[in-house]
Amino acid sequence: MHLQKITLVNFKNFESQSFDFENKINCFVGNNGVGKTNLLDAIYYLSFAKSYFNPVAIQNIKHNQEFFMIQGEYLLDEKIDTVVCSLKRGNKKVLKRNGKVYEKFSDHIGHLPLVIISPADRDLIIEGSDIRRKFIDNVISQSDKDYLQIILKYNKVLAQRNSLLKYFAANRTFDALNLKVYDEQLKTYGTVIFKKRSVFLDAFIPIFRSRYQSISNSKEVVDMFYKSQLKDGDIVELLDKNLERDRVLQYTSVGIHKDDLIFEIDGYPVKKFGSQGQQKSYLIALKLAQFDFITSKSNIKPILLLDDIFDKLDDLRVEQLINLVNNDHFGQLFISDTHEERTEEVVKRTKQSYKIFKL
Repeated sequence: MHLQKITLVNFKNFESQSFDFENKINCFVGNNGVGKTNLLDAIYYLSFAKSYFNPVAIQNIKHNQEFFMIQGEYLLDEKIDTVVCSLKRGNKKVLKRNGKVYEKFSDHIGHLPLVIISPADRDLIIEGSDIRRKFIDNVISQSDKDYLQIILKYNKVLAQRNSLLKYFAANRTFDALNLKVYDEQLKTYGTVIFKKRSVFLDAFIPIFRSRYQSISNSKEVVDMFYKSQLKDGDIVELLDKNLERDRVLQYTSVGIHKDDLIFEIDGYPVKKFGSQGQQKSYLIALKLAQFDFITSKSNIKPILLLDDIFDKLDDLRVEQLINLVNNDHFGQLFISDTHEERTEEVVKRTKQSYKIFKL
């Protein structure tokens, strides 16, 4: 799979521009603020119908314009696949593939597998558990269509149960049977999600450890643990046990929506004890493991986006990263960097075909 061409109209700082890409390595170089990351984000948009950096879709429209449009032409199985994502102010976002409009964006997820490595990934370490759950869900969803639908169903039931708890509090009433209907549905969907997450992480964590060793030259020992309340019991039992607490809080305090990943380096939390370089290596290993996992499940090499990848990595870690890229395991790469000379020197060492775009 290769992205051959992308066209942007009124997307962020781009007014109207097209780019024709090399099948292997493409580099966007230039000063800060010229749109390197925006271009990577446009490529991300075509795979997920949303921005990696700004969840408010309307804010991705260029200032003083009424709409944005991103069009990508992909070579898939020796055929051209055209994907278009557009948004007009006051209207719903539209996603089309080969002229046909998607009714549900979730049907598109996994069709164009993609992995991004960015400074924004640091949120995985420093922010709350919801960011890490989204990471798990994103990886699984790209190779398991059923999983995303179950997540959406679980979240819908969870929202309904929370609304009912708020209604009970506001009206000083309570109906346990009414609540039980939602509890059973949360059990049905939540049990499946828990099992799928458990199976995924059993396979994923060893890949991650191996990737980190390659990047750091085995300097440190890293690990990752799956934290879930469902390891301690059945969902309905947990809901029953925490019913009074939920009534006071007016939301559901237990379930798979509280799952988390624990990140460690040499037995200590990465967030508190990892240096900037170690944290960045940890995140790169996490994303490369994501790449490996998706490739093994889909037999398609995801597009790999490397945003400002060389910042805060020492020469040894950069060298290890390039050695990993310098084989046929990877498909198409897109790299952004502020230093043209550094970028060209690095990509030359891969002995792969490349193209440099000065923005």
